[in-house]
Amino acid sequence: MPLALPASSARSILRRVIGAGLRAADPAHALLNNVHRTGHRLQVGRRSYDLRSFDRVVVVGAGKASARMAQALESVLGTYLDSGLIVVKTGHRLPTKRITVIEAGHPVPDRAGLEAAEQLRARVGELGARDLLIVLLSGGASSLIPAPVEGVSLADKQQLTQLLLRSGAAIQEINIVRKHLSTIKGGRLAEATRARIVTVILSDVIGDELTAIGSGPTAPDPSTYRDAIAIMKRRRIWTKAPASIRRHLERGERGDVSETPKPGAARFRRVQHEIIGNNEMALVAAAQAAQHAGLRTVLFSTPLVGEAARAGKTFASLAERLSEGKGIVRRPYCIVAGGETTVTVTGHGKGGRAQEFAAAAACEIAGFQKTWIAAMGTDGTDGPTDVAGALVSGATLGQAKSEGVNLRRALSQHDTYPALHALKSHIVTGPTGTNVNDLYLLLAL
Repeated sequence: MPLALPASSARSILRRVIGAGLRAADPAHALLNNVHRTGHRLQVGRRSYDLRSFDRVVVVGAGKASARMAQALESVLGTYLDSGLIVVKTGHRLPTKRITVIEAGHPVPDRAGLEAAEQLRARVGELGARDLLIVLLSGGASSLIPAPVEGVSLADKQQLTQLLLRSGAAIQEINIVRKHLSTIKGGRLAEATRARIVTVILSDVIGDELTAIGSGPTAPDPSTYRDAIAIMKRRRIWTKAPASIRRHLERGERGDVSETPKPGAARFRRVQHEIIGNNEMALVAAAQAAQHAGLRTVLFSTPLVGEAARAGKTFASLAERLSEGKGIVRRPYCIVAGGETTVTVTGHGKGGRAQEFAAAAACEIAGFQKTWIAAMGTDGTDGPTDVAGALVSGATLGQAKSEGVNLRRALSQHDTYPALHALKSHIVTGPTGTNVNDLYLLLAL
């Protein structure tokens, strides 16, 4: 995996720290650490399955990390695997033997994803009580397998997705709305089959909330149509949403259409959920790499959430406090944090939450010597751009002024990509094959 970082005296250390975090979150390694086969016995976490007792073992799934997971699972199951179908983001395809891989659009769903979702649901619906269905789930699944309810078109879902992504809503809020407009999400996939289900999950949701990861296709859903409507109104997108979507949610609130299956439903007694990795896995490895590099290292236990620019300023303010001797670490140090921030977008700028975080941080650490802040998405994609994030330093704001780049204006217009591109501040990895939220580093030498 390539890892292109801006030129700086910290590049070597940052490469080691970031690389360690990404390697630790590798989906194949995570799966192989949690899923094993000895003869005919399949061990998933603490549960064991006799593969001879099933007529078929079928794999389906979706998400940015699902291709790496599929490769690893094929090696575990061998000839016990009957067939499979997974959906990945365009550009994230990897070679597999028995599992079909389909590429689709993300973060806005497309026609390829719609058709793939129809195939996936049909395949699951064919399975019987003597079949084992293994579901591979990772971040991005919600967009990759759109399956709109009757009366809602793909175009309607695309418009709603754009509204939600620009509203500043947290992923949990976004997925509550999605679940109530889908025939797959919110436990509907589990409802569609009689097969025994094992869902193997690489979590991209802080707190590993099963119902939020990939919109919980095999998990019971405690949320309601009323919750979905309230979120859309709170985020001020209710009146902007397509009429078909508003009608369906209102019908659901009245009880005219069925709710998503709830906790306690009998169907979920035959479903196992196994989380094989998350953001913490990457953070711990990054922190260990920083320590091995001779840095005094602090690992944040609290995830960074909320508006990206505000979170970036708060994180950067640590540098000032530490420089004044108000902290527990002295140079050289590395602060490691994770999380997933949001951006409430106004206008038509180009950027992403990690780039907005970094640009805001650059304004806060201006003038600090030998101080850097990195912010990046572990999947290698920050928003609708071709970069993972950005690396800024105490010299970035001064460089911007000398080169005629107005970083503060870029922030206010949510147009950080062109500004950081001009400053050669981008972090580029390409598709990493994983997706465990974001990684943030504060480094001072």
